[in-house]
Amino acid sequence: MLVSLALAMALSAANATGLPQLPPDDSSTPPREVSLIGPAASLPPATRRGVDASSLHGVSVADPYRWLEDPDAPAVKRWIDAQNAHTEATLAAMPEGTALTKRVQQLAITSTIRFQPTLAGGTLFYMQLTPPQAQPVLIAQTWPDGTPRTLVDPNIGNTASNITAYWPSPNGHYLAYGTAEGGSELTTVHVLDVISGDNLPDTLPWAGGGTSPVGLAWDADGLGFSYVRFPPPADGQAVQQFGAALVHHVLREPADKDAVVFGKEYSRIAEYVLVNSPATAQTAVLAYAGDGGPAEVFLREGSQFVRVLDRSANVRSASWVDGRLYVVSFLDAPRGQIVAIGQDGKPTPVLAQRDGAIQRVAPLGDGFLVVRSWGPDWWVEQYDGNAKLIRKLPLPAHGIGVDDIASESGQNKALITYSGWTTPVRWVEYDGSKGTLKTVFEETSAADYSKVVMQRIEGTSKDGTRIPLTVLSMPGITANGTRPTILYSYGGFDIPIRPSFIGSNLAWLEHGGVLAYANIRGGNENGQAWHAQGQKLDKQNVFDDFHAAALALFDAHWTDRAHLGILGGSNGGLLMGTQIVQHPADYRAVVARVGIYDMLRHETNFANGPYNIPEYGSIADPDQFKATLAYSPLQNVQPHTAYPAVLMSTGANDARVAPWQSRKFTAALQNASNSSQPILLLTRMNAGHGIGAPFSQRVGDTAIGLTFFAHELGLDTMP
Repeated sequence: MLVSLALAMALSAANATGLPQLPPDDSSTPPREVSLIGPAASLPPATRRGVDASSLHGVSVADPYRWLEDPDAPAVKRWIDAQNAHTEATLAAMPEGTALTKRVQQLAITSTIRFQPTLAGGTLFYMQLTPPQAQPVLIAQTWPDGTPRTLVDPNIGNTASNITAYWPSPNGHYLAYGTAEGGSELTTVHVLDVISGDNLPDTLPWAGGGTSPVGLAWDADGLGFSYVRFPPPADGQAVQQFGAALVHHVLREPADKDAVVFGKEYSRIAEYVLVNSPATAQTAVLAYAGDGGPAEVFLREGSQFVRVLDRSANVRSASWVDGRLYVVSFLDAPRGQIVAIGQDGKPTPVLAQRDGAIQRVAPLGDGFLVVRSWGPDWWVEQYDGNAKLIRKLPLPAHGIGVDDIASESGQNKALITYSGWTTPVRWVEYDGSKGTLKTVFEETSAADYSKVVMQRIEGTSKDGTRIPLTVLSMPGITANGTRPTILYSYGGFDIPIRPSFIGSNLAWLEHGGVLAYANIRGGNENGQAWHAQGQKLDKQNVFDDFHAAALALFDAHWTDRAHLGILGGSNGGLLMGTQIVQHPADYRAVVARVGIYDMLRHETNFANGPYNIPEYGSIADPDQFKATLAYSPLQNVQPHTAYPAVLMSTGANDARVAPWQSRKFTAALQNASNSSQPILLLTRMNAGHGIGAPFSQRVGDTAIGLTFFAHELGLDTMP
């Protein structure tokens, strides 16, 4: 599993809940603080080349930096320390850090932020972050007018812990919640009595996370639940993150009594999304074999789970509506259609494909809501019980993305959360009987974002596909051809680039910089065809799309090659790697976070690699091997090449992308580049993929990223 919510990978520190944001360190007390003011930068440490190689399909592939894969080897530990010292010294010599760090810190201190609302038994549960609080806390209040009270606060005693997910029981009496430590994402489930506020003795380890997502579904009586669990390890052994299954737990019973109820030997790379109806305790399971592909759909009938749809239905999401499971199927419908599964397990068409790609469905009254997108635009539609369109909700037409919907069948009011490029997190109560919206909560920002100018341009990819870009700037910042510009995208795993509050990125705009966001293939903003055209043998489309977006910025005279920086993380880090090796002369600076750069070893030498086969394809297939070798960044580094300035980062506890990926690619670039631009790597020793990172490190990493870009792209940071 590469993403979670993921993954959210741009330079925003102020918005802890939305895309995009850079994945920071997962500890508020990193082993080494990075100062942005200090001595002159050092030279990069030397890295020896080994003689390792692999033979694949008759092709010998050199792997001279394989020795860097072993994190416990003394030589590797010394190498990491030397690289961190070099990176810190180089960043410290960049004078732009003073002004940008101060402004980023100012912009990050917003009012309270709320996200992930859920209604159960008349109680509203949600996460809440009050900057500069390290981690969000879990809140409950009687809906709609009750007094909020804190149920779980991970900031007490151990700021390396974070809440990974939560699940209220049907009547809201109990709350199960997961925690993880130090960025590892490996989750332990706990149970709280909401009424008394006391924790039950239940402590359930190995409850998913990282390679396979967490999930939990309560029994109808609220006295037990089924949850995702990896096979328990032998004494003294680390858990192997394969073969997840659903096990059943009875409250106040020890974890070793929990028995498998679904998924035993289902798939070595099984992933489960449990779709719950809090009001009725109905449960469906969307079962995946790895990332990026469609799900099989199972319904719970008593203690059994019965399959009702196989993968040929191309199901990607589902929701309970008036006692029936509404699944979003992309079978012969690339923008999505809705099919209902009744108690008899038979599918019935509900809503045919229409304009806009379906992102999710939610119940409302005797009907439902549908969230749709097309390119960078998002909207919500209301339908009655006969699937007749009632209205398009009166949300802003452009520049926002819809986050969450908390609603129940039989209730005419829904809580909808959204944010936008210049709009902080906002909650509105939608009255389906009147068609009205009422704001019930909004984050107060630390500056005025209303002056930010949004413009749309398009690029054209190699195959003629049109690629939308959103360009953000301040008034008076015209397209003069040399604006310092940061271009961001992701391009994979069904994850769209949607408008989300730019937060501390305003500091970049205030100094005359430009931000650009590209809707490239691999995401689902235009439906499943858009996603499929960026998978497996067609993965190069993603990289061509991004390059087309860069060329569009040149053609529109926003910037040039000397002033363009690019940003991405995780799968977006792979995207950055391909741009570095395929178009080194077209970018001045690159920030790549927790990226995959050795695609040949990712599949075979890291736990999450097999999970990614549905998205990337398998190098066991000769055709896929040929296509992957052609774009895999590490294998395409060329000696004596003028590579751009690069800042990579990784976390030592990353469960989704191996930290050695960044080590090997850094070494290869440092040894190959003949330009004077720095190739840097920052390793966080108590960090993971960036999930559950503390507030202070998000702010710090934003300042580091903006400083690096400002220095390399020539942004004037003087007042």
